[in-house]
Parts: sequence; C-alpha cells; structure tokens
Amino acid sequence: GLSESVLHGHTRVVVDQDTKPRAKFVGAVSGHDCCPALVSSAVFYRTLSKKGARGCLSRGDPLRRAIAAWKRHGNAIAAFGERLEEGMVARGYDRAFARQVFTQIQGFSGYGFPESHAASFALLVYVSAWIKRHYPDVFICALLNAQPMGFYSPSQLVAEARRSGIAVRPADVSHSGWDSTLEPDPANRDGLHALRLGLRLVKGLAAGEGERIAASRGPSGRGTPWSSLADIMRRADVSARSLEAIANADGFASLGLNRRQALWEVRALAGQRWQELPLFAHATRRHHDLAGEEPAVTLPQAHAGEEVAADYRSLGLSLKDHPVRLLSRPLAKDGWQTCAVAHEARDGQRLRLAGLVTMRQRPGTAKGTVFLTLEDGLHSLNVIIWPKLTETYRDAMLRSQILGVVGRIQREKAVLHFIADQLFNLNGYLRYLDEDAARNQRGTRMRSRDFR
Repeated sequence: GLSESVLHGHTRVVVDQDTKPRAKFVGAVSGHDCCPALVSSAVFYRTLSKKGARGCLSRGDPLRRAIAAWKRHGNAIAAFGERLEEGMVARGYDRAFARQVFTQIQGFSGYGFPESHAASFALLVYVSAWIKRHYPDVFICALLNAQPMGFYSPSQLVAEARRSGIAVRPADVSHSGWDSTLEPDPANRDGLHALRLGLRLVKGLAAGEGERIAASRGPSGRGTPWSSLADIMRRADVSARSLEAIANADGFASLGLNRRQALWEVRALAGQRWQELPLFAHATRRHHDLAGEEPAVTLPQAHAGEEVAADYRSLGLSLKDHPVRLLSRPLAKDGWQTCAVAHEARDGQRLRLAGLVTMRQRPGTAKGTVFLTLEDGLHSLNVIIWPKLTETYRDAMLRSQILGVVGRIQREKAVLHFIADQLFNLNGYLRYLDEDAARNQRGTRMRSRDFR
C-alpha cells in the first residue's frame, strides 16, 4: 500500500498506512515527541518495549545502556533484536516491519545517543547563559545552594558575582539562613540583589543545627534578635561546637564580636555549661569564692593575612581580600606577576605568572594534556600543560595551591590561554599570610577542584 515517512528529528520510521497496528505503533511513539536529538533516548526505547514487545518494559533500561555503550562495546544492541522482533510479532505486527523498526534502532545507536546528549547539553548551556546574563544574582545564588557540584567552587562563584556587580555579604548568625539568599540592594544601579552567604558554607556546622539557628530567629529573620552567644545556645538548642564553627567563620559580627572575641566567649561558654553540672557546681562556686571573677581580657587584633587564611580554613573563601593580592608584593620581589597582566599581554609574549589554583582537569580525550585555572581575585586564566611537561613537573602541578607558571600567551581574538613551559610550587609564600597557613596548607583549604 501507500507508505509515508514519519520524521522525528533525524530518525525516519517508514509506515504502511494500510496496516492499522503499524500506525498505532508509530502513533504511540509519536505521542512522546520522540526526537532522539531532543529528548531522552530512554523514553523512546521504553516506549518501544511497552508498546511493541509484550513484557519487555523491564528490558528498556538495559537497551538504553547498550546504546550508550556503542563506542566501547560495538554493536551490543544486536542481542535485543530477536526479543524485540518476537514480542512485536506476538502483538500483531508483521515480522518484516519489526525487523525494519529494529534496523532503525541500530542505525540510531551509532550516533543518536551522543547526539542527544550534545543537544541536551546545548539546551542547558543556552538556558544557563540566558539566566546568567539577565539574572546573575539568582543564577549564582542557586549554584551556591547546589554545592558541591560541577567545576566551580564557592570562591569562584563569589568572585564571579563581584565581577558581575553583585554585592556579596558575609555569612552571619543574625542574617543568614542555612542556604544563601538574596537581599534588597537599593545602591545597585542595575537592580540586582545583594547575595547573602548561607551558613551551609561554614565548615563543621551540621545542617540540623544551622537550620535551627535560622529558624529560631523567626520568619525571614524578623524575630527577636540574638542578645548573646548564650541566647543563641539556649533558644536554638545548639552545641558549643556549632557556635565555635560559626566563630571560626567570623559569623558573629552582628553581635559586635570579631573572630577572636567570639572564639574566646564560645570556649568560656562551653566550660560554663560543664561547670553547671551538679558534679562540678560546688567546685566551681568554691573556685569563684577564692579566685574571684575572671578579669576582662583584651585580645590582639589579627592582621589581614591571618584573617584571610582563617576565612579559607573555615569557609573556603574570603570576602575580606584575596590571598594572591596580599602576596603580590613578595611575589613581585621575586619576579612573579599576577593573572591580570596576562589579559593585557600580546600574543606570544612570555610571562612569569603566579596565582591560586582553582581547578585542574585532565580529560580522557585530551591525550594527557592538563588544563588548569589560576586566579588572582579579579581575574582568572586558563593554563595549558602539554603531556611532555606533566611528568617533569608533576609534583608542582598536583600539590601547589599557589602555583608559578613560566610560559607564553596564546591569544585568538577574545580567547586567551597561557601555554606552560615550567611550573613552580610557590606554597612557601603562604607564610606571608600567617604561620598556620604555611604549616597547615591542607587545612587552609585553598584547594582546587580536580577532574579527570
């Protein structure tokens, strides 16, 4: 009889109009708008199993996996042909038509699965780019609340927020929820919200206790404000350990306490709770009677480097400053420049650049090439390390938080890369921040996101 081609994207199913079961079959598939380049192939094949091969629904997922593995395992899908054919014949379809359908599936498996992924990824990229362009505050806030994910750490997202003109406000016990939130910012000329960092970024703070702190302030933080650390402990029913984690993150500024003052008070409060237990209460009263009240203590002020290093240890980022900017003077003394210089350099120009490593990536398809990202607070730079260098400079490439790269600029219109010739571990410069950062480099948490 007369036949027609039913097209779904690049997939063509030939249907004989004189055969009602065939039209019904194709209509069922068409009802899912089954363009393999635009929707999940799983929907298509599970529909085939359900409508065509009786009792084969459970085999839809193995079929999908066989299609996904076309490159590694060759024509693994062929094992499903007989089952699908017999199932369709049992449902009243012609054997020739069943074979033709399976031939179409085999043809699709050679390109359709990677194509569908590429199309889906392209759609995600377009939508993400549109949201970032028109609502950068919403976009970055959502990414912060989805951590850990993807290639971008919270420090990179915060740096991007600042480059986009978004005011970023610190995590604070009186203003932050568990998640990062958006707050009105009348001073922003573009109508963007300010980004308030959430307590979820505080290292060592459990989700349950962070959420109780936020909930105990009342709806949207409009309840009774905290009067003291003891008030927080009592109303939110949180441990001294959680308060110490927030103190380490400098999260009590709204109560007039800096990091050192808050840590001092938290530790005193923790000791006080032990002293109130019946077993220790008498000894505590006797000690106070003999020694009197503890005198007020004036704590020394931390310098900028200590503050930034402590922020990275407790939050993984700092709003006060960037470590590379603080290290720019000792780095420059030894001939190192920051990433900002690269953006003004000409193609082919040789430079000695230093920066904080924020990402390392060694894709399996890159034949051993490593891609690395350096940043200096305001600028980031993509560094390419060819395979011949990865073994020579393996230690510096993998262990450096502050990395020095000697190489040349590669510029093609707006695309900028830095081609590495030599790598140097510059972690020793962390001593200019504070001694703890130099001794405990892992604890300072200036670590990159590493992917293979």
